[in-house]
Amino acid sequence: MPKPITENTLFYGDNLPILREYIPDESIDLVYLDPPFNSNRTYNVLFKQESGQDSEAQIAAFEDTWHWNQAAEETYHELVTAAPAHVGQMIGALRGFIGQNQMMAYLVMMAARLVELHRVLKPTASLYLHCDPTASHYLKIVLDTIFGPQSYQNEIIWRRTTAHNTTSRRFGAITDTIFFYTKSSRYGFTPPAGLHDDKYIADFYRYTDSNGRRYRLDKIERNQALGIRPNLIYEYKGYTPTWGWMMVREKLEEFDRLDKLVWNSKGRPLRKIYLDEVEKPKLGNLWNDIPPIAASAAERLGYPTQKPIALLERIIAASSNPGDVVLDPFCGCGTSIAAAQKLGRRWVGIDITYLSIALQKNRLNTAFPDAKYKVIGEPTSLDDARQLALDDRFQFQWWAISLIKARPHGGQEGSKQGKKGADKGIDGLITFIDDHTRKPKRVIVQVKSGKVNSRDIRDLVGTLDRESAAIGAFLTLEEPTRDMRTEAATAGYYHSPGWNQNYPRIQILTVKGLLDGTARLEVPPAEFVTFKQAQQVKEEEHTQKGLFD
Repeated sequence: MPKPITENTLFYGDNLPILREYIPDESIDLVYLDPPFNSNRTYNVLFKQESGQDSEAQIAAFEDTWHWNQAAEETYHELVTAAPAHVGQMIGALRGFIGQNQMMAYLVMMAARLVELHRVLKPTASLYLHCDPTASHYLKIVLDTIFGPQSYQNEIIWRRTTAHNTTSRRFGAITDTIFFYTKSSRYGFTPPAGLHDDKYIADFYRYTDSNGRRYRLDKIERNQALGIRPNLIYEYKGYTPTWGWMMVREKLEEFDRLDKLVWNSKGRPLRKIYLDEVEKPKLGNLWNDIPPIAASAAERLGYPTQKPIALLERIIAASSNPGDVVLDPFCGCGTSIAAAQKLGRRWVGIDITYLSIALQKNRLNTAFPDAKYKVIGEPTSLDDARQLALDDRFQFQWWAISLIKARPHGGQEGSKQGKKGADKGIDGLITFIDDHTRKPKRVIVQVKSGKVNSRDIRDLVGTLDRESAAIGAFLTLEEPTRDMRTEAATAGYYHSPGWNQNYPRIQILTVKGLLDGTARLEVPPAEFVTFKQAQQVKEEEHTQKGLFD
């Protein structure tokens, strides 16, 4: 039985073993998952049978692709033999229908994780699965099998973008699907308020007061159909309605005092009804009021699949309460985590790339400076770092550069570098501003997990000159030689005009030194723009409990 987690936690690693090892039964109030979609660049090969020898190193960490390999075969076998019988039968039938390809690998991996997510949900809990039309029909079969058709609540359609002009032979794909399932009929739900239709507003709330508030006019006197109410027949400011008023005098006087009466040309008063005082309609399953994140939006962090925080706030507010535990097993850049933190929920986030963990830590530390959380799965010793380098050199590279808050260098953040030389000797970048010109300066970062020598330093000096960078940081798992330190010293200094101070132009930093605090990157105490900074957010005030209390 997994041991309870007692504080907000980020996990690095595959979410399947993490769910099994760390998350107890019936301990989660809400799951939101936005797994990789089988779309984008891999869409045209979605059903292509596995073939070829393409290097895994050329597959981006955030590229939406799954492969039928030994891991998929083993997971399939586990589902067929160890999962509940109806789940095994379902996944076997899908394999017979779909075949052995990337789509089937995707569904096998998702089914195994959804079985575990069903296990960890409380009886009162809910699950929201975000996907696109490429696999949504198959995922609904998987969800119906694991949760039961009776637990299906909604298929929410979110308009994630506006219409495109690039599609000529089919309708533009502008929506995502979010499946809403519950563990049982005992789930909690707070219906979110929607928005009034624009045409409704234009037709009925045609007037605007001096403060810009929209209102409509409504009669406040009775008619023949309603009949006479003797106690409501009275004179007010020279007017007495034939059939009486709709309210007592005190209420009418209150409306007048609040400037909510308008007298028409016939000398009859009408009541102002303000739009912002009318209850909003309950939200339906078509969500077209949350726009995508614009290129210039303050919340955009540069993560390829980042979702608007308003979308996650709506889901979390609808299906959880302050103090509840929210789990995101594919948490990416941490929008669900940020929304949960803001709304006073406790949270668990899992992701399989160190870049995502680094992005989330940076986001939490800037948006919520007082947030308390821990990270499980990061190397904490030199032996851990060596093992990570052996397991996956790209994950080691991303983790190593995160130690000095650099960002990966590539076509898009998080992409794995392909053939040797494609990165031009740059593994990471730090950008800073340290003078009145506001011109950005760069720190170029190289990471080495194997043997190193003085030629590596000379190569870094050459890269620095070619790129006109200010400082070069050389991160090494192995201890540098004396010749390497001599070579670094001869490279000279970068002079900071803003601080009138010199900094070594080439800096050798060992992983051991960064871990134990004896090494640090020496740069001007300047304005850093390495990662786009999340805006600082004021959290809702709630009393926090232990994570699984």
